[in-house]
Amino acid sequence: MGIFWDLIQQDELQKQEDKANSLEDRVEQLEQELANTRTLLKKTLVALETHLIQDIDGDGKMG
Repeated sequence: MGIFWDLIQQDELQKQEDKANSLEDRVEQLEQELANTRTLLKKTLVALETHLIQDIDGDGKMG
């Protein structure tokens, strides 16, 4: 009976490890998407401020 218990425990540990790795991959993907979104937002803000000739974000400069 002990060997079966060890196998069940090992299987559960492997499932948890796979889940953790999957979660880490997802967090990394989300962080990359956030960085890309921030970059796009900054470029959009610069273009809009340049076009409108107005400081939209309140940083004291246009573009």
